[in-house]
Amino acid sequence: MVKLLSTRCVAAAAGLAIAGGALGSMSANAADLGGNCCADLEERIAELEATTARKGNRKVSLTVTGSVANQIMWVDNGAASNAYITGVGSTLNSHVTFTGAAQITKDWSAGYVLQLEVGSSDPLTVGNTSTGADGPSGLHIVKNNGEFVRNSVDVLYSFWYLKSEQLGKVSVGAIPQSSSHAAALVDGSGSLVQANWVPLDGMAVNLARGKTQLMLPNNFGTGNSGPTANFGMPTGALMWCGSTQLPVAGDCNAIPLNGVRYDSPTLAGFSISASWGEDDFWDVTGNYSGQIGGFKVAGVVSYLHNGDENNSPGFNDAVGLSFFTPLKTDANYLQLGAYVEHVATGLFVYGAYGKEWNNNIYNPALLDAVSAGGPGTAAFITANQPSGDNWYLKAGIRQKWNPLGHTVLYGEYGERNNMFHEALLGFGVTGSSLTQWGLGAVQEIDAAAMSLWVNYKNYDPSVSGPGVVTNQLDHLNNLSVVTAGGMINF
Repeated sequence: MVKLLSTRCVAAAAGLAIAGGALGSMSANAADLGGNCCADLEERIAELEATTARKGNRKVSLTVTGSVANQIMWVDNGAASNAYITGVGSTLNSHVTFTGAAQITKDWSAGYVLQLEVGSSDPLTVGNTSTGADGPSGLHIVKNNGEFVRNSVDVLYSFWYLKSEQLGKVSVGAIPQSSSHAAALVDGSGSLVQANWVPLDGMAVNLARGKTQLMLPNNFGTGNSGPTANFGMPTGALMWCGSTQLPVAGDCNAIPLNGVRYDSPTLAGFSISASWGEDDFWDVTGNYSGQIGGFKVAGVVSYLHNGDENNSPGFNDAVGLSFFTPLKTDANYLQLGAYVEHVATGLFVYGAYGKEWNNNIYNPALLDAVSAGGPGTAAFITANQPSGDNWYLKAGIRQKWNPLGHTVLYGEYGERNNMFHEALLGFGVTGSSLTQWGLGAVQEIDAAAMSLWVNYKNYDPSVSGPGVVTNQLDHLNNLSVVTAGGMINF
């Protein structure tokens, strides 16, 4: 973290140091100062200013923080295996954050946050037959001349706030909603980025059966004309959030939006927050964090409603399912999360649960076109938007066994039930399950504000319904994912 100092502060500090030395030995050193002492001091101050970022004015502070994170990701779906260099996933990727604050009165302050994220190859979108080795940012999936934009810089957050110590805080702009990552953020184990209930790694990789990767039919979603599709049905189709059209169950609200957020003051470890945004989104969240006896305890409950009438195709576009983007989202999501750690031993357990209700509305004309070029009917798909639930557990130990810093060892397990992509209805799917388990280790390096990790994840997909055997969706292969990477903070 870089604290930015004004010229006046630097000059004052230098002046105090000189004055202190002069008081101790004024007469002895007066002759040694010479006539160029001030010129030398000014030159050194100028050098310092040249290497220091400047703040906008003397009233509002500026702090620059951020992180750089990258990993090697190896995936194997039983039909193909590949290795990629990726970031750690949208909203967690390498970023730089500018924050500042100004004191208005004893009780009131104002401030701002501007966070820019580097959209390097995203583990959420990389590995599909359509995207290959470089997946576009899952935060803002866009195309330029028909090609996905890669290595982009995206605005994650940009908002100002007013805060009262007595009344709470109001934020306005591109905000993290109160339900954003709510259940994930209570995880205090030090392994949140590497293992949480949003397994971003490998979600675009094709589902596979035997030695065959499952591909969408030719021209699927484009009617009877247009190029032959080169899209694979992604593994993430079995952990689908209808409320955000992303394969991130259970973090079914991970993308910031333009809105207003309120955060209450914390009382005895408890706080509440709520937000409203375009068009129309609202949520409410309750948090607790504290220590009970020898245990650190954190918990959250959050509920959201998303009624957006202007959805972006997003991930659907990246995997050839953009015709299935809702004309209007109408979804609700409940999430619960809890973390408990025994301070003396470092043993911890973390758990989360989420339930989604979908009543999304699709454009019948588009769905009729899809039916002409692929399986399914408009009426069937529109009337049966799936709703499902998911849960996740992680347990392990956090201990400082070496002078580098804490070591975190963990195991994880989770299930997503009936959280499948609506396109699968056209293949005769009426139920689904995606079981996840994994093991991992994280080593923190305190002297460099850094962490290194290696982990293994296994996903076991399955679907049920009258068309499963006909469409060769039975006996799906497991997907194995290994990642090894590092993150350094500044």
